[in-house]
Amino acid sequence: MAANAPPLPWPVDAPSVTADALLGDADRACLTRYFAARHAAATRRAYRSDWTLYAAWCDARGLCALPATPQTVAAYLAAEADQGRKVSTIRRRVAAIRLAHRLCDYAPPTNAELVRGTLHGIARTHGAAPQQKAPALAELLRAMVDTLDATTHQGRRDRALLTLGFAGALRRAELAALRVEDLEEVPRGLRVHVRQSKTDAEGLGQIVPVIRGEAYCPVRAVHDWLAGAAIIRGPVFRRMYRGDVVSGASLSAHSIAAVVKRCARAVGLDPDDYAGHSLRAGFMTSAALATASLFKMMEVSRHKDPKTVMIYVRRSAEFEDHAGEGLL
Repeated sequence: MAANAPPLPWPVDAPSVTADALLGDADRACLTRYFAARHAAATRRAYRSDWTLYAAWCDARGLCALPATPQTVAAYLAAEADQGRKVSTIRRRVAAIRLAHRLCDYAPPTNAELVRGTLHGIARTHGAAPQQKAPALAELLRAMVDTLDATTHQGRRDRALLTLGFAGALRRAELAALRVEDLEEVPRGLRVHVRQSKTDAEGLGQIVPVIRGEAYCPVRAVHDWLAGAAIIRGPVFRRMYRGDVVSGASLSAHSIAAVVKRCARAVGLDPDDYAGHSLRAGFMTSAALATASLFKMMEVSRHKDPKTVMIYVRRSAEFEDHAGEGLL
């Protein structure tokens, strides 16, 4: 691709696919659809954005974006680091550049030592530790719920969103994708059928048990929201129009994070510290503080590696029986 060529489309159609004269339009469209589905929609959007930015940087300097030399890619990464980009963002840029080259049958310049070494140097210079959002612990979650107006559709929706997201340790994308048909009420609570998730990319499905509560019962909150809004099928959590009108469109993952931030602000906290993951992290940390079984926590969170769950357990008990207690 020349420096002034149009940006590579995402999802990418490999030249060997699009140029094959033996395939009809319908066959190519069908193949492209399934080929694109190997990545989640959010990943494709991120890669599309990453490629557009990279191609524009190359174009401004008269450099070839595809195929690129290791010097071009390394210089781009260095420029991104100087612009204050997070290491995680830069690594995603590398993944997008690597994928574009592989799809077009070019050797990825990202494998070169110059690129790998530059990325390592950026991580050492700026630090690569992920910035985790603060967990919404059980006590905080109750305070956030108390700020909501239970007489409005929006208030009931947000109460159901917060309590179910917490009690089910659900990711924001899972909450956004949840449908009424995915909720199975049983005597002890809800069986939430998660059709697809981060750890279930092939869509085999997972079931999350959500137990009933008392004053902040997630099952009752979901029932009140659905009944009040007359929702009997389709998306559980929906966008609102002005005037407290419920739409038929699903609430986006970004909007779910915005709900958490708004409620955090309402209780006097910095909304920048909270997001959709705060509900999931809040459940895990609260359960660890309550000395819940590691495997029972994993049953709800669906973590595959106990080491990941142990992060929450250690954090909850990091000052218990501390080796330095009483020394100073």
